[in-house]
Amino acid sequence: MAKTQVIEQVTKILTPILEENNLELWDVELVKEGQNLYLRVYIDKEPSVSLDDCTMVSRFLSKELDTLDPIENPYMLEVSSPGIGRTLRRDKDFLKYIGHTVDIKLYKARDKQKEFRGELISYKPEEDIITIKDHKDQIINFSKKEVAICKLAILF
Repeated sequence: MAKTQVIEQVTKILTPILEENNLELWDVELVKEGQNLYLRVYIDKEPSVSLDDCTMVSRFLSKELDTLDPIENPYMLEVSSPGIGRTLRRDKDFLKYIGHTVDIKLYKARDKQKEFRGELISYKPEEDIITIKDHKDQIINFSKKEVAICKLAILF
């Protein structure tokens, strides 16, 4: 089964149990790292995801995947929270974290710079424009297409 089909199937399998337990599916990844294949599921809830939440989802999903067997090769299942430095991907992620500090990395440098940090001040989904205010109070707009990754900044 193709990678996108596996992700869609995992999403479909998890939706009812996540809703029953007030959990949100943050992301699903099927990635090869070295010789190993990983199915990573990231779940979220307010105020935070517990170890019990991850265990419950992992056991449920493992049982379902053993029955359906959609992944041909051996893989490792990991279920976790997206963490404090979570990656923003979906429109609702950007909208939820307006007012928070983000780190943005671009595919191609802009004025010899590929990395930016600033307060996420707006996101326009209809235009795919991410706007931040940097530490110099400069307003910087990014097209979502030019952004390789946008994560919540980890501030100390």
